[in-house]
Amino acid sequence: MRYPPYVCVFFVLFFLSHSTAHMNYISLGTAVIGVDNNLHLILPEGLFPLPASSGSGHVTSVLTPISQVTTSAVAVRQMYHAPAVTPLQRYRTTAPVLIPCEAAKDKVPHEIRQRYVNMFTEEFLKTTANVNEAFEKALNEEKAVYNRSVNKLKYLSVAVNALKKLKNQSAVSMKMKTKANDLKSLKDYILTEETLVESNFPVQHPENPGCAVLFVDSKKGICSASLKRICCRCGSTYSVNQMGKHTRKEECNYHHGKGVTKKVPGGVETRYSCCEGVMGAPGCQVFQVHVHDFVSLEGFVSTVPRLPSDTSCPGVYSLDCDMCYTIHGLELSRVTVVNWSLQVVYDTFVRPDNEVIDYNTRFSGVSEEDVKGNRTSLREVQETLLSFVSADTILIGHGLETDLCALKLLHGTVVDTSVVFPHRLGLPHKLTLNNLTAEYLMRIIQESVCGHDTEEDAAACMELMLWRLKEDGKMKK
Repeated sequence: MRYPPYVCVFFVLFFLSHSTAHMNYISLGTAVIGVDNNLHLILPEGLFPLPASSGSGHVTSVLTPISQVTTSAVAVRQMYHAPAVTPLQRYRTTAPVLIPCEAAKDKVPHEIRQRYVNMFTEEFLKTTANVNEAFEKALNEEKAVYNRSVNKLKYLSVAVNALKKLKNQSAVSMKMKTKANDLKSLKDYILTEETLVESNFPVQHPENPGCAVLFVDSKKGICSASLKRICCRCGSTYSVNQMGKHTRKEECNYHHGKGVTKKVPGGVETRYSCCEGVMGAPGCQVFQVHVHDFVSLEGFVSTVPRLPSDTSCPGVYSLDCDMCYTIHGLELSRVTVVNWSLQVVYDTFVRPDNEVIDYNTRFSGVSEEDVKGNRTSLREVQETLLSFVSADTILIGHGLETDLCALKLLHGTVVDTSVVFPHRLGLPHKLTLNNLTAEYLMRIIQESVCGHDTEEDAAACMELMLWRLKEDGKMKK
């Protein structure tokens, strides 16, 4: 049973006035007594002593009511009946006092102690279903505060800190319940096996352990002739030797922007977003050699299921990766993982296995100086991720298939913001992360001239899903 904040919790000893009464105690189950529209009295379950003699008696309040109780027009309503009465040894004839009123020289006035017991009880009721248990915890908490204090000022200081701690614990408890509900709702957005294949996520090779397969062929940068490559920037074909290095140096003239189609008088036209040049115009950027975006499908590792005895939360993380161009294609250069609270739990630059041609700093934000002194290898990154990411862990990202290929990680429990917030034309069209954050989070990201930041992108993906869950909650109400 939940009690609203205005409910005053206290014990009341009823003195029954009847000349023929011989009862020495009464038995009460947990009851709610309605006094008026704004005040209810809660009687915890238990046996309460009655006075030895009949006649009118004084009612002692254990927890002082918020408002004055008038006994003239009190409507009493018990929510359910008391348990059967069992014989007990005769109790003392006085009402149980919550905090004994000691001598006037007591170090802390009784009314101050009573006030903090009331506040402690209110906090314990937020996390405890049983009224008696909340009351006992409040008594113990106040007693501990009292015993630690040498005077009134010390008592107030300790009591305030104790109350603040209880409030924080209540908030954490409520947050954990909210997180559990959000986690349950988040599972509705986990990609199905069909969507994983359609979105070109890496899946386990049916015959070769440690290898992956893609729905779309990953050898887009390699010609049928093994020593030929296709530049992913300008589309030119170039030759490499057995080591993968260029046989001769050729400048690459290219556009780093995408083609954007717009309506114009008389029809439509497509121009590059980088320089507004029409399609087919000479490139606005020049690089010393060609590059290709082949991704090796060897050296993959799989996340493993948790033990049946592990009942803890499997975890929810958002990640983003940066890649650079090497002589053998794209390789990981940085990875960042953030948790549900948008805190970074893992962030490292990665040393590529092969010779780097271009760090792609304009877009990745990673420079040669960042990676040069770093000794972290891809294998070490995989080991670290597997230490806290299980097969049940939910990974969130934008275009996450690219990140998992860079990490060489096989994982099926994923939420992709490019799928949750789809393009109106459907796949393979996808909205950019920048567009999504501007539309739904009212924030612009990736503004730095030094390239985008993996921490910023990973946090943006998590925030988008938190926004989505919040909106879903509004729809359910």
